Formats: sequence, structure tokens, C-alpha cells
Amino acid sequence: MKKQNALIKSAFIALFAAFISISCFIAIPTGAAGIPIVLQNMIVILAGLILGGFAGAAAVALFMIFGILGFPVFSGGRSGIAPFLAPAGGYLIGYLFAALFAGLIAGKAKISKAARSDYLRILISASIGFAVIYIFGTTRLVFIIMNAESLSLIKSTKFALIAGVLPYLLGDLIKLIILVPLAVQLRPIAASYLASSLSAGKLCFTHIKNRSSICKSIY
Repeated sequence: MKKQNALIKSAFIALFAAFISISCFIAIPTGAAGIPIVLQNMIVILAGLILGGFAGAAAVALFMIFGILGFPVFSGGRSGIAPFLAPAGGYLIGYLFAALFAGLIAGKAKISKAARSDYLRILISASIGFAVIYIFGTTRLVFIIMNAESLSLIKSTKFALIAGVLPYLLGDLIKLIILVPLAVQLRPIAASYLASSLSAGKLCFTHIKNRSSICKSIY
């Protein structure tokens, strides 16, 4: 029972790692600090919302391992360690924590039909996920600007926000509008697959237990 459930969860993790990897080819260059507009941040947060915090983070970690090993899965089809060291490297690292926090705040997915409260919870969870990515990304930009331009922390933060946040807010708002209803609809489906494996295991265990009891009564 536990083994079957673990296999299904592993399959979901691998599937989302593949989705995140494939979405790397959807990237629009902006020229702002070399940070493109991407779809990956949306898929990363979706992984956390559907799989849960730890499983979602595992999917992101697997995607990162693919990239480090040389597969072209980072934005623009890049790979290796270089994307982590680039100005946008902070956003990439933020993916891991975005999936983790979004999933933990959203809570465990249920099979039951979605309620209004589910939309609000997913909206808050997804918004925090995007915020986490921005925090990691702009923090790295601040230190890069401080070292390169010898500016104060306040001025560096101002430039980092202008280059690393403002150009992307509208796009991420559109992603959020798409993401929330999508996650609300997909969460019960993912939960049903995991629940079906557990139910099947419980049914099998009950059958074996009842059969054992019958045998004992006969002998």
C-alpha cells in the first residue's frame, strides 16, 4: 500500500519536473538585468499547490538536477551552473522555496468539490509563492548592484526593484489569474489518484485480514 502510494507520488514529481523543464522554451527577453519573462515560475508554484510543499519542492529540485547535469531546462534552453551565478540566479533558487511555501500554505489537496474558500486559500498561497521568488531574485540583484556600482543599500534596492520586479508584475498577475482556477480544479484530481491507491491498498489488506480470520475459524 505505502509502496504503491510512493510510486504514484514519485510519478507526479517526475511529471511536474518534466513540465517545468519543457516550459523553459517559453521565455520573452526583456533586457531588464538580463531577466526574461518566463512561464516556469507559474509551473513551479502549480507543482507546490497540487503536489504539496515537499513533493512540489522535490519536483523543482529534480528539474534543477536535470539542468546542472547539462540538460537545457533553464530559461532560454540553458544548462549547467552558470544560470545560478547569473543576475537571474536568485529567481532560480527562489523556485525551490516558492513551491515549498505555496504548497505548505495551500495545505493537503482533497477530493471534495472546490468551495469559495479554496479559491481564496489558493490565491493567497500562489501570491506568496510569487513573492518568495521576487524576494530571492531581488536580494541577489541588490548585492550585484552594490558590488558593481558601489551604491548604498537603499539605492541598490531601488534599482533592483525597478529592474527585477516592476517589468514582471503585470505578467505575473495574468499568470496568477490563470493559475488559481487551474490549481483549484487539478488538486482534487491529483488527490483522487493518491487516495485511490490508498483505498486499493486498504481493500486488499481488509480482504487478506478477513480471509485469515475465516481460515482461523475453520481450523
